[in-house]
Amino acid sequence: MAVHLVRVIAGTAKGRKLTAPKGLDTRPMTSRAREALFSAIAPEVTGARVLDLFAGSGSLGIEALSRGAASATFVEKARPALKSLRSNLDATGFDGKIIAGDAVSAVRRLGSSFDLVFVDPPFAMEADAIAALLEDLVTATASAATVVVHRRAGEPEVPVPSQMTVLGDRRYGDSVLWRYQRR
Repeated sequence: MAVHLVRVIAGTAKGRKLTAPKGLDTRPMTSRAREALFSAIAPEVTGARVLDLFAGSGSLGIEALSRGAASATFVEKARPALKSLRSNLDATGFDGKIIAGDAVSAVRRLGSSFDLVFVDPPFAMEADAIAALLEDLVTATASAATVVVHRRAGEPEVPVPSQMTVLGDRRYGDSVLWRYQRR
């Protein structure tokens, strides 16, 4: 099976290669976008409890662990992506909790307080479904938690839950990163 290759950008695992299954089902965020994102959220990463939803290869959660996050929970349902995720955690030497299943269901039963959440759903996921997931995340996040949503540029805006504030958005090629903060 051919794979996408991505590298950890910074931290203790800097330069380590990560793999992701080839195809459009798992599309790791570009290095440029990841680097810009982590520069913007750097103060929030150290010591954070991270939740990586629709984790794919795990590149976002692994980057956070490499930069000093306290823990990471990865949620992914696609078998090829789960295989890459497990391999990437082994290759970097990081411990991470992997939940093999649907992100929406996982958030509803996690019951934990996460400080930093990455939501990187399939581009085909409707804005209303993402909005419902953000509503569910309110109970799974600590106060002042940061939530980052990766969407295709030009997609309809996601309605923001009343318990969250939009911190901004940035476009990188064909995708946009939205940053929210829980009030």
